[in-house]
Amino acid sequence: MEENIHVAITRTVKAGFEEPFEQAIQDFFAKTMGLQGSLGVQLIRPVPGSGNNSYGILRSFKSEKDRQAFYASAAFMEWEKVVEPMVEGEYTRKDLHGLEAFFSDPNTIRHPPKWKMAFVTWLGVWPTVFAVTQLLSPHLSLPVLAATGVDTFVVVVILSWAVMPLLTKIMRPWLRSKST
Repeated sequence: MEENIHVAITRTVKAGFEEPFEQAIQDFFAKTMGLQGSLGVQLIRPVPGSGNNSYGILRSFKSEKDRQAFYASAAFMEWEKVVEPMVEGEYTRKDLHGLEAFFSDPNTIRHPPKWKMAFVTWLGVWPTVFAVTQLLSPHLSLPVLAATGVDTFVVVVILSWAVMPLLTKIMRPWLRSKST
């Protein structure tokens, strides 16, 4: 099962260039949303009056191939030239993994309530821990602490690459519903 790719980008905008940067980035978003494999993008503005000019950009892609194509595209190269006089230094880019990516939805800014995220996480953790401890632990001839370390490592791997992506996909309608 191929998973969506979520990327967090940070750009620091030079003082006095906030409005031109925001207009340029909105134009860039509109231009690039139609690119193959682009699922969505969100702009996170700095808190007004904070003195911080770092903007966050969350972008989602259907696959690793689509992400690579985006960052190699003529549209992205052109964007880098347009924004160069407005920003300080290079951008930072970080792939999102783990729970921050599981509950990110490129189609909405609003995240599910914490209780819903906690419930879905528990729904994945409980049977996974049970299965691993019942199937793996009896076969480990290790001290308790080491066996627990192996068990939890296996649980985290199974949750990260199988259970949580599947559960969040299945539970997405409920997670996105406005009912609390």
